[in-house]
Amino acid sequence: MAIRARGTRIQWRSFVVAAVAALMAVLLSPAGAAQGAPRESRPVYSYENAIRESVWVDTRIDGDADGKTDRVAVDIVRPREPAQSGRKIPVIMDASPYYACCGRGNESQKKTYDAHGNVVQAPLFYDNYFVPRGYAMVMVDLAGTNRSDGCVDVGGRSDVQSAASVVDWLNGRARGYSSRTGDSRVKAGWTTGNVGMIGKSYDGTVANGVAATGVEGLKTIVPIGAISSWYDYYFAKGAPLYDSGPDWLSNYVESPAARARCAAVQQRLVDEAPRTGDWTRLWNERDHVKDADEVTASVFLVHGMQDLNVRAKHFGQWWDALAEEGVERKIWLSQTGHVDPFDFRRAEWVTTLHRWFDHELLGYDNGIDREPMADIERAPGQWSTDKVWPPRATDLTEVRPAKGAFAGVGTLGPKPSAPGATETFTDDPQLSETDWAAQIDVSTPGKTGFTTRPLARDLRLSGSATVTVTATPSTSTAHLSAVLVDLGPDTIRDYAASGEGISTLPERTCWGPSTAGDSSCFKETKAKTRAVDYTVFSRGWADLGNYASAKKGRPLTPGKAYTITLDLAASDHVVPAGHRLALIIAGTDAGLIDPPAGRPTVTVDLARTFADIPVVGGAGAFARATSGPAPEAAPFESRLDGVAGPGRTQRVPGA
Repeated sequence: MAIRARGTRIQWRSFVVAAVAALMAVLLSPAGAAQGAPRESRPVYSYENAIRESVWVDTRIDGDADGKTDRVAVDIVRPREPAQSGRKIPVIMDASPYYACCGRGNESQKKTYDAHGNVVQAPLFYDNYFVPRGYAMVMVDLAGTNRSDGCVDVGGRSDVQSAASVVDWLNGRARGYSSRTGDSRVKAGWTTGNVGMIGKSYDGTVANGVAATGVEGLKTIVPIGAISSWYDYYFAKGAPLYDSGPDWLSNYVESPAARARCAAVQQRLVDEAPRTGDWTRLWNERDHVKDADEVTASVFLVHGMQDLNVRAKHFGQWWDALAEEGVERKIWLSQTGHVDPFDFRRAEWVTTLHRWFDHELLGYDNGIDREPMADIERAPGQWSTDKVWPPRATDLTEVRPAKGAFAGVGTLGPKPSAPGATETFTDDPQLSETDWAAQIDVSTPGKTGFTTRPLARDLRLSGSATVTVTATPSTSTAHLSAVLVDLGPDTIRDYAASGEGISTLPERTCWGPSTAGDSSCFKETKAKTRAVDYTVFSRGWADLGNYASAKKGRPLTPGKAYTITLDLAASDHVVPAGHRLALIIAGTDAGLIDPPAGRPTVTVDLARTFADIPVVGGAGAFARATSGPAPEAAPFESRLDGVAGPGRTQRVPGA
């Protein structure tokens, strides 16, 4: 019933967009509609003479408990000419905690201001490019940051309401003021109220959160490397991904003034986010996936499949939830880590984003909604497309580990192991997924590895996988990791190196007009690549103590078997013919999860362990790819080469 109602909403929205396209052409096209409905906004307005102003919007909450509702600072750059002629324009919004503390983009740009407090440098290219084309650029300082009141609550109500209240103000439903403390009201009579939110990492996470409120006027979001559930940023089924929680991040991004007055909020972030990894009401408030049924905005999602900061599980679960609700959506998946598409596919990104906003905010019928849903990077700089994603032929396919010729070196195929078959490893917190994969064909005490025979044909995995493990620990605590590996030579983006798959060059390209204080010219980049013998392309983790519930851990009884399912990150990867597919099961993935209290030895029951992997073509495709002669035993001394092991990745999303 809900899905049918949702579908009716989407159909009605599409009808309205199509119906008003001609009217929008008259109201918003600088050139008029003499030659029919426009298909592209053109740079006909002056950027140098644009209106630059600041407004403080009342969020209607009192996060810092000072007896007054908080106001957030909103910096606006908009073309002067439409207002002079009575034309109203749409808004592109980036709500961020980073405008003062850390900077935005590859060059860490911060906001700068003139003597009157109006913004001079607006970070990134959005203002330079889109303001001349008839859009307003709106930049919101989240509560507790830069020039805003309130406190940072890291994804909670204050963060989301900071931006949602601005959408309300742009649509005449909230109050705006000309100063932080004064009573002079400001209205946004210059806008249509159509808003598109964009941002990388924390900024894109806020966009996800605002969309999940269903706020009226938000027409589209473009989340780039964004979080969909804050619990999954800090934990994986109880296993801690970092050695700190949201209180550290809040303290990092808050303004000095907010830091001094927000001790109570900081303490709540400590108390309600215990390092046990148990689910609390704090995490429930910050879970946007559960509210996907409220999303009415379209979604253009971008993520690096090798993002080890905001890990790829975030886009997978968000995408799947949006798909269930029939949300209009588009996706780009790159081979990079935590990188903006402006820095890995610049010209195509600017063109595509321009067409997306023209369609979603101006109602132009430019055909982007009829083009392939997905762009996937197959090799550095080489892209393929899919009409829908994952492809309709994708089906979860069960594969099972089995014992091989050497201890801990087994096979992977469709048949279950004989009852009683086991493999054992001892958790070594110094070893990572790259150490395990480098010695996949070698008996080592720190992992168990299982491989197919060399593939007879290409095998494509598209979407999210799970690995169900039955394990017996020797201690009362144990952490588990599972990774999927493509075993074979390739040249990939070096996602583990500085730059996470890109190198920054001294040359610059320009994307719109500039002013003395705001350049539209940004440093070029190129792919940073590495020749490898293997590629880890999906990974997942869990605390075995969460065997009975993903939301609450329990002590383990040494010597007792437990069954738990690990959620592996979404991906889209082709294992070429001649390569092997591997599944590795081990303990602490150094650099990506924290170790348990002890060093457990874990026995894996192979007969009750299996993986469900998303194979394009399903079980038949897997069977055809894995048919052929059995692989020869590898030399004991062999060691494969891959990217560097994951370091202690930053606990700051996007900064």
